[in-house]
Amino acid sequence: MNAEEPVKLTSLSSKGGCGCKIGPADLAQVIRSLPKGTPNPDLLVGLETSDDAGVYRLTDELAMVQTVDFFTPIVDDPYAFGQIAAANAISDIYAMGGKPLTVLNIVAFPIATLDKRILADILRGAADKVAEAGATLVGGHSIDDREPKFGLAVTGIVHPDKIRTNAGAKPGDRLILTKPIGVGILTTSIKKDELSPEEIRMATEVMAALNKRAAETMASYDVHACTDVTGFGLIGHALEMAKGSGVGIRLRERDVPILPRVRELAERGFVPGGTKNNYNHVKDDVAFAETLDETSRLILCDAVTSGGLLIAVEAGQADALLRDLREAGVDARAIGETTGEDAGRITVEA
Repeated sequence: MNAEEPVKLTSLSSKGGCGCKIGPADLAQVIRSLPKGTPNPDLLVGLETSDDAGVYRLTDELAMVQTVDFFTPIVDDPYAFGQIAAANAISDIYAMGGKPLTVLNIVAFPIATLDKRILADILRGAADKVAEAGATLVGGHSIDDREPKFGLAVTGIVHPDKIRTNAGAKPGDRLILTKPIGVGILTTSIKKDELSPEEIRMATEVMAALNKRAAETMASYDVHACTDVTGFGLIGHALEMAKGSGVGIRLRERDVPILPRVRELAERGFVPGGTKNNYNHVKDDVAFAETLDETSRLILCDAVTSGGLLIAVEAGQADALLRDLREAGVDARAIGETTGEDAGRITVEA
């Protein structure tokens, strides 16, 4: 390919970002078929609750947090793709209350057909985001593949008593979301050339933003559960929290932050397949208000890439946490609460 010819990275794959994940229903079926390993008392967080990362105790004072995430291009700019992929992978460490330490690059790239400078820009974008997180690149692995893919394996640390899982929410907690949703619909629109350069920059900035400040701010509060909102959508990840914690969840659709133009574009049909799969997977466990149309329901299930943290905090501390998050530059919103009723289910109010 001519080195001077711009490459539309999103045209090189049928799906982009976290929308290319295997759907939650199919994934659950595969995981259920796996043999259960020998119990290990030092494995503090494993597969049982579909959490964001695994946690393994090294000493009474130190545990290791491990995660991996990679996907196909979500934007056309290689540097931005690298930044988003890195922010998305590192986010799992933040969701667990941990500090990222080291990362490994995971690369699939058509090295014979795409300009090598494209790969260099992807890696440069990721490296800058890793540096911003205070982590260290220690290596990686690459393969020659017709469809580009990129991501990171990340290792972090956390005190065993300060782990944030998606399964510790208590009835009466308030739920705080730290980024707006809708990037799945926007990035599908990028593939169709429906967004302006400024709109693409806005969506890119949201996805490339680290959850570092949000994680550091919540560390001093009584956060009972936390997860990051990614490919299974806000509803999908909230449902994992409800089921893992044995609580009900009540969300207020009017309070959920949604990016500009998302509703308009969704109504015009720019809804990714992953979003539709998410909705079909969760709809039997969610009671939507009758006044919420299908578009609103799909947006709440949108397949997010590098989304915000969904935090379940003790109710009496929620206002102070919201204030501190906003002072730290995080666009945090209170979007609902947990309840002692309808465990493992979600109610969505208009």
